[in-house]
Amino acid sequence: MPDYRNRLIDPLLGELLAGVPAVMIVGPRAAGKTTTAARRAATVVRLDRPAEAGAFRADPDAALHNLPEPVLLDEWQEVPGILGAVKRTIDTDSRPGRFIITGSVRGDMAGETWPGTGRLVRITLHGMSMREQTGRTDGPAFLDRIVEGENVGAPPALPDLRGYVELALRGGFPTAIFGPDRLRERWLESYVDQLITRDAVEVGGIRDPSRLRRYMHAYALNSAGTVSDTTLFEAAGLDRKTAQGYERLLSDLFVVEPVPAWRTNRLQRLTHGPKRYLVDPSLIGAILRADVDTVLRDTDLIGRLIDTFVVSQLRAEHEVTKSRPRLYHLREQQGRREVDVLSEIRGGRIVACEIKASASPGVSDARHLAWLRDQLGDRFVAGIVFHTGPATYTLSERITALPICRLWG
Repeated sequence: MPDYRNRLIDPLLGELLAGVPAVMIVGPRAAGKTTTAARRAATVVRLDRPAEAGAFRADPDAALHNLPEPVLLDEWQEVPGILGAVKRTIDTDSRPGRFIITGSVRGDMAGETWPGTGRLVRITLHGMSMREQTGRTDGPAFLDRIVEGENVGAPPALPDLRGYVELALRGGFPTAIFGPDRLRERWLESYVDQLITRDAVEVGGIRDPSRLRRYMHAYALNSAGTVSDTTLFEAAGLDRKTAQGYERLLSDLFVVEPVPAWRTNRLQRLTHGPKRYLVDPSLIGAILRADVDTVLRDTDLIGRLIDTFVVSQLRAEHEVTKSRPRLYHLREQQGRREVDVLSEIRGGRIVACEIKASASPGVSDARHLAWLRDQLGDRFVAGIVFHTGPATYTLSERITALPICRLWG
C-alpha cells in the first residue's frame, strides 16, 4: 500500500497483536480502520459485502475454521453473531494475534458481544489528526511531552486564523482530506446524507430522517457548547425522548462524542452537563453547508469550529498517550468560571486548556486556568491557552500561551 500514511495507533496495534488473541478497532465510518487493519491481516473478510457475509451468517464457526491468520473481520456489526464465534475459537486456542475486528458501531450495542476479558482489547481510531496528515507520527504524544516538561516544537508552516478554519473544515476523513475543495465538500455532504438515510436507519430504525437531520443541524450549531438538553431539542423541534434517543444513536455511530463534566470534592457548584462535540470539525461545515468565508463572518461559529478542531486533535492522541488521560470540561453554575478541556492523567493530575480564536491572548484569557491552578495546587500540572497566533509565551505560573499548531509540531 504505497500511499498509506502512518497512523498514531500503528505501534500500539502491533504491540496488542503480539500479546492478545483479538483486537477490535472501532471508530467513525471512513476513518481508515480497514486500511490500517488490512496491513497486518493475512485474511480480509468484508462483512458488509453480501457475497462474503453469507457464509458467516449461516455458520460463523465453520466459516472461521482454517482461515490464514490474522483474520480481519471488517464491519462486524453487519453479522453480530461473528463475535460469538470468535469467542468460541479463542476459548479453544488463545494464541495472540488471531483476529482483528473492525466496526463503525460501538461494540456494546449488540447483545451478542461479550466482555472480551483476557481475549479482546478495544481501541478507537478517530479521523486522521494533523500529526498523521503531516507525517509526524514519531515521538511522544503531545500530552506526554507537556507532562514531562519537554519542548513542543513548531511545524514548518504557522497558519493564521483563516488557515486554521481551512484545516478544520478539511477535517480528518482520509478519503476527503487530499482531494480538491469542491470534491471534498461533495464527499462530506454525501457522508452526512448516508449517515441519516442509511446508517441511522439500519442501526437505530429511524423512520423519519428529516427529524434526525434537524437534530444534527442543531447539534452542529452547538458543537463545543454546554447547551442544555431542553434548548437543543427545542431548537430541533423534537420532544425530549426523541432527541435523547438521537444523541445516543449518533454517539453509537461515532458521529458525536460529548465530553463529560469534571467533578471533584474540592470544588462546589460545578455543572454536571456534558460539553457536546461532533467528532470531526468537517461535519460542522457539511451539515451547515458552511465554507471558509461563511465561518469567518460568524464569530460564534469560528469559536465552535476551532474548539471542535482542537479537541479532535487531542482525542486522536489520547488513545496512545502514556499517561492514559480522560477528557473533561469544567463549568461552574451560571457560567462564572469555565475551562474548555481538562485532561485528567494518572494520579488525578490535571492539564487544563482554553481554546481561543485569537492571535494574542492575554492574562485575562488565562484567569480561569489560574483560578483552577490555585484550587488544585500540585495536582495542576500545566495550563495551556491554545490560540491562532504564531507566538509561544508565559502568561502565568505553569500557564503558557501556545499556537494550536504546536499540537502537531
